[in-house]
Amino acid sequence: MTYSSLDQIYRSILLSKYFVKGWGKPDNLKRLFEFRKIISNRDLCYNLIPKDYPIVIDKDEVWSDYRVLEGHFRSPLDVQLPNIMPEEVKRAHFQIVLPTKWQEENYKPMCLHLAGTGDHYFWKRRNFMCKPLLREAGIGGMILESPFYGSRKPQDQVRSNLHNVSDIFVMGGCLMLESLVLFNWCEQQGLGPLGVTGLSMGGHMASLAATNWPKPMVLVPCLSWSTASGVFTQGVMSGAIPWDILKYQYFSDDVYREEIRKMVTIIDDDAFKAGKHFVQKYSDDTNDLTNLQPSPRIEGELFSPKKFVNNQDSNKSDPQEADKCPLMDQDDLSAEKTVDALAQSFAAMSSSIDEETDSKSGKEIRKEELDWALRKELQDSSSELDQVIGRKLPFSILGLKSSSVRDREAIQFMRGIMDECTHLKNFSVPVDTSLIIAICATEDGYVPRDGVTHLADVWPGAEVRYINTGHVGAYILHQAAFRRAIKDAFLRAKEKLCSS
Repeated sequence: MTYSSLDQIYRSILLSKYFVKGWGKPDNLKRLFEFRKIISNRDLCYNLIPKDYPIVIDKDEVWSDYRVLEGHFRSPLDVQLPNIMPEEVKRAHFQIVLPTKWQEENYKPMCLHLAGTGDHYFWKRRNFMCKPLLREAGIGGMILESPFYGSRKPQDQVRSNLHNVSDIFVMGGCLMLESLVLFNWCEQQGLGPLGVTGLSMGGHMASLAATNWPKPMVLVPCLSWSTASGVFTQGVMSGAIPWDILKYQYFSDDVYREEIRKMVTIIDDDAFKAGKHFVQKYSDDTNDLTNLQPSPRIEGELFSPKKFVNNQDSNKSDPQEADKCPLMDQDDLSAEKTVDALAQSFAAMSSSIDEETDSKSGKEIRKEELDWALRKELQDSSSELDQVIGRKLPFSILGLKSSSVRDREAIQFMRGIMDECTHLKNFSVPVDTSLIIAICATEDGYVPRDGVTHLADVWPGAEVRYINTGHVGAYILHQAAFRRAIKDAFLRAKEKLCSS
């Protein structure tokens, strides 16, 4: 899998660092891992939330063609695990966008939108997703503010930079339980069918939230995959992790190695089998690197990665779609201009890279690098570390020395705890996987998919569609594709509802 150069450049200009205070308190991690065993079981988790869980509606505003409710409730995770989260995180805030009049009396679709990294408050999801979906397809929207974001951000936290690794797990536990509260509220109001979606981190949180609803549910995870472990150990985000701090804590406190490490299970993901399959299939014919295609069993629309540079004009946003979107604030406009400038530089860079790779010498060089990496991986697979990790980690990206066993062990621990709390294999399978449409970027540098279980293998029947760009490019240019997938999934739900 090739990472988008735009993803790498965009991440490199950001100076923010995550987890600057380390792993989190050992006792908190142990409590979270024990609780994961409960919320990963649909029956146990669903029964934690009373159907009449108390919700407070603070505001009800009616506009010309839609209505906005705003409210709050106590996070159920604070009830289940007291004193594990900062005070600001304990109150969940939400908005609900409804039509002034439903198009059909027996069909009142509602979709929950969860936030991606850096998506604070409500306005982005309300204006880019909820209002267009309401206008185009009559789909109502729920917007849940993420823990550690917006009004739930701790006072000493800078922007979106979570202080501890454990904060990610608190966020996930909160969103899973808080989503159930909103789903139950919708059912009490006679609304449905229900769905959930999100971009990037929000896409993975949406996947987790859908696992515990005991009825068929629309799920559209965008720019996420079957686990979040690769985000922090392989992708471009790994460069934003203070590994020296994490390594120091890990080796200075025996609790991490002697107790917590034994509580987590790293998912094998069949990476070693994938390496053997690659060698068997391509050892005799690796001159043509275009053979490296995704498996043909993948359903949904598939774009050719080679076409991205040559077809950039076709990837530009539809002017009519742009007119439908509200104006951004000045900070977002500056970010947009920065990304546009990077995109232009990236186009020229990619063209020269493609020309070089398409030449015979470029193919030979690439083939030698791939063969060497695979031979090395297979030779090392007998060691305990590589059996657990299952693939060669990008120490050059992390800024670490590959010879350091201590470095590897800290990264191995990171992958272990991330797999424990985020790998979809550790959670219940959604009731109806045919209502799942996932959107992925072919060159996603933030969410690597190499050596990771395919989403359709974890959830048979799910559809996966691909957009020919990287993570940043997909987020900026393909909002319409995300909305189209949501509309398609709700149409499937409507057909099943009418046929039942």
